[in-house]
Amino acid sequence: MAILIIHCTLLMGGAPLMAQTGSWRTYMAYYEPQQIMKIDNQLFVRASDGLYSYNLNDESITTYDKMKQLNDTHITMIAKNEETKKLMVVYQNQNIDVIDSNGEVDNISALYLKSMTGDKTINSVFMHGRFAYLATGFGVMKVNMKKVEVADSYILNFNVLAVGISGDNIYLKTSENKILTASLSSELKDTRNWTETTDAPAGIFDQDLTDWNEYHVLVSMLKPGGPKYNNFQFMLVKHNRLYTCGGGYNVGLRDLEHPGTVQILKDGEWLFTNEEGLTAVTGVPFVDTEIIEADNNNPDHYWAGGRTGLYEFNGVDLVNHYTIDNSPLRNSTSSKKYVLVTAMTTDNNNNLWVLNSMGSAPLQNLLELNTSQEWVSHYKDELVSSGLSLLDMRSLMQDSRGYLWFVNENYLLPSIYCYDPQSDRIIYAITTITNQDGLTYEDYAPTCLAEDLEGNIWIATTVGPFVIESNSIGSASPSIIQVKVPRNDGTDYADYLMATAHINTMVIDGAGRKWFGTLDNGIYLISADNMEEIEHFTIDNSPLLSNGVNSLAINNETGELFIGTDVGLCSYMTDATTAVNEISKDNVYAFPNPVVAGYEGLITVRGFALDSDVKILSTSGKLIAQGRSNGGTFTWDGRDQSGRRVASGVYMVAAATSDGKKGTVCKIAIIQ
Repeated sequence: MAILIIHCTLLMGGAPLMAQTGSWRTYMAYYEPQQIMKIDNQLFVRASDGLYSYNLNDESITTYDKMKQLNDTHITMIAKNEETKKLMVVYQNQNIDVIDSNGEVDNISALYLKSMTGDKTINSVFMHGRFAYLATGFGVMKVNMKKVEVADSYILNFNVLAVGISGDNIYLKTSENKILTASLSSELKDTRNWTETTDAPAGIFDQDLTDWNEYHVLVSMLKPGGPKYNNFQFMLVKHNRLYTCGGGYNVGLRDLEHPGTVQILKDGEWLFTNEEGLTAVTGVPFVDTEIIEADNNNPDHYWAGGRTGLYEFNGVDLVNHYTIDNSPLRNSTSSKKYVLVTAMTTDNNNNLWVLNSMGSAPLQNLLELNTSQEWVSHYKDELVSSGLSLLDMRSLMQDSRGYLWFVNENYLLPSIYCYDPQSDRIIYAITTITNQDGLTYEDYAPTCLAEDLEGNIWIATTVGPFVIESNSIGSASPSIIQVKVPRNDGTDYADYLMATAHINTMVIDGAGRKWFGTLDNGIYLISADNMEEIEHFTIDNSPLLSNGVNSLAINNETGELFIGTDVGLCSYMTDATTAVNEISKDNVYAFPNPVVAGYEGLITVRGFALDSDVKILSTSGKLIAQGRSNGGTFTWDGRDQSGRRVASGVYMVAAATSDGKKGTVCKIAIIQ
């Protein structure tokens, strides 16, 4: 039997440091300053609904986010209390944080957690002494900033927009443009003690802009890092880069227009296209970018499509803008502002395939921009409805057979399509889904597609996931199934996998496991055999920014799963990567290595073949732990088979591959 002996690099010897498996990270925008509050030598800046601080003495910048310090996301306002030197942070969901001069954060969740029929919205904050008076939809909430607790609540049953205090009197401004006043010494919970007045002190409800006026020029020059916007409707990982755009068109209840800016994460830095400059050059607004595709050979060459045509870039510079004037693309109205490019992919020969949704006569729908920069029409009658090309074609992908798959997400004609470029024909046009039990789904919407490691085509929908089995693809009628998961309760009953779940997005990792992002229930990780729910991340059990997940993208070289939520971008370092075809000294490495005293996380080894049997051995050959790789990755918790932490020493990582090769592939040093 062949013997394979490889010694992996100790990361302390020069290999790049890697993020710990199981760790989370945020990528929040701090681009647009909204408020500035100065407390001692610190400027606290609310920017792009996030928070950072700037030290006027040493010029250092500290960013705040849910992963590191804060208890929530999407900040609607900040307010400072001069007496206690503390900052109040108010979130969109009415959760509240208080930050002291040492950067310590305390949470006040009383209003956020309170169940009430009245409007809990916090409209403004007024500071007086050590107290904060919060104007809300139901009245006023008083917070003791020194003790960081709710001191009182005045449920007045009308919407208070602002609070002011002058002398011994408190004043309220209501949504009906009335001003009410009462004595501070009276029982403020009693609505009878409030009287309407027209004699409030001038400017009592004015916002204090002193800090903003003094420091906004300075703040505008600061660079806290991060993306420009928190909109991540679409993401693509290619060439070890993350390409993203914000969507906007057909994004449900969200704003119609999102900036068209393409945001690219490259080597830890963000690059942006310039929507203002592009709008000026092209004459149409650069908004609602829905899709990005990158050249197979050149990471700087990519295309972006959306509401206003197809944009071609080199880096952040515009190369071409394809519209009705210089391409076969068609507009949906009489305006060039609606030339809908809603899906793209490059094929194995680097030709760009484009879906042109809602195009009017002369009709186009499926187009190819070949490597010679020539447009080729592959118009198909099957992609026309009511005189227009299909309204919302999305998720264009090429499978391992060379077929192109895509969906029409629009509720008027939900459908799945498979196109064969070789024969230039639509071989499947599936408008209703009937599973293996004869159950038919008509009231559904397909949202995206993915191919698993076995060649099956997964269909994510608003009523759960479905699978087109690999062995049926090419037949006249492909087999569509809903995976059944046994209950294992002593009965023969089984349930459909994630039945009725509204799935927005899906990716398949290097181990063949499925990650599903849902409309309002976080992220699910399903095992490669589809029988186990490995993880279900929500805001209640993880640092996930929001349960509303718009997009997912995974870097299968590193295992980093990027999660685009409705409030911003975060990522999770998974325990799976793409397997290698053959283990070699150049692709096996462990981290951290050495493992120093106090480290409690997972030890990760990467560079395995698919489903390698992995054993951790002592130098004497004693079996310490064992398992299988997830794709190309194996993780070890530093404990033996009895759950005890191992002693200091050098441990051997042995692997056996499916072709019979085995041997020591890595050594891990542990220092307790």
